[in-house]
Amino acid sequence: MSNLVTDPVARAADLLREHRESIDRLDAILVYTLAERFKHTQSVGRLKAEHDLPPSDPAREAAQIDRLGRLAREADLDPEFARKFLAFIISEVIRHHETFQK
Repeated sequence: MSNLVTDPVARAADLLREHRESIDRLDAILVYTLAERFKHTQSVGRLKAEHDLPPSDPAREAAQIDRLGRLAREADLDPEFARKFLAFIISEVIRHHETFQK
């Protein structure tokens, strides 16, 4: 009787561990990808400051948010979540750009 209980429970525990390992790998990919993205946006911020350009570009930001919404739908991800996520990232980028303007 214990084998009937233990085997499915052990299998569930193995599957849970595998999912968590995948999540951990994906979290690391997200962090390193965001770091790389911010390196580029900081270069953009410096370039904008050097040429006295505004720290934000509302037209590009809107286009990027729309683009990410489309990509999210293609990836079967909630587009509203994707838009909010990108909006948060953009707000951080603008905050960084503003520090270069001072």
